[in-house]
Amino acid sequence: MPIPADGYPRAAAHTPRLQVVETTDSTNADVVAAVTADPAGWPHLSLLVTDDQRAGRGRLDRSWTAPAGTALAVSVVVDASTIPMPLRGWIPLAAGAAMTRAVRGQLTGHGSTAELKWPNDVLVDGGKICGILAEAVPGTFDTVVVGAGVNTRMTRADLPVTTATSFAAIGIDSDDDRLLADYLEELGRILAELAKGDVERVHRDVEKLCATVGRDVSVAMPDGSTLAGTATRLDHEGRLVVDAGTIETVVSAGDVVHVR
Repeated sequence: MPIPADGYPRAAAHTPRLQVVETTDSTNADVVAAVTADPAGWPHLSLLVTDDQRAGRGRLDRSWTAPAGTALAVSVVVDASTIPMPLRGWIPLAAGAAMTRAVRGQLTGHGSTAELKWPNDVLVDGGKICGILAEAVPGTFDTVVVGAGVNTRMTRADLPVTTATSFAAIGIDSDDDRLLADYLEELGRILAELAKGDVERVHRDVEKLCATVGRDVSVAMPDGSTLAGTATRLDHEGRLVVDAGTIETVVSAGDVVHVR
């Protein structure tokens, strides 16, 4: 399904700027460059979207590609200047929580379940349907670009790995406009709560969505080591707390695998 001729009117109601491109290498790279060149032209919650991203990037510098028309790539500008510095680590989790709720909206009446995998992957029935990458605009700590890639119309044959899924693969025709609108609305709400310093509410809401909490996990740490244990909770900064039996380890970055 190509980008609709009338654009995304529902989503447009939740953003000061919605720009659609037919194809690009990376929406995040485009938005970072655009914000750097014209900060005033890309205010808070501005959005760039395409259904044909050729050289997307995921966390840990992984590549992210999909056949044209089978996935949405969307990047949103976040003005972090109003969010206290100690709370800015919640921004990627806020995006993951917002997208989890947006995906749940597509699943109504279907019987499938959407959950958040720490820190910001979205799973449907255990399969990854969306990945998120947040990056600061170079030269500033106050502007963050949050990119998300959502598998919409990808067939099972096109899924890159057996642990991935898509709306089409589970028999759902995605309403892309509603998905984007729900995502923007929820992301704006959570970011506003962070700006007010209401981290307890954000903490509670994100932790309820997080399928990682309470699971046995294996975490590939940035130093190359592996941490195995039970993910017990998120701490005040959104980091994952893993109980390895004799000691609790706070994980701020790592590649998490749900063991069971």
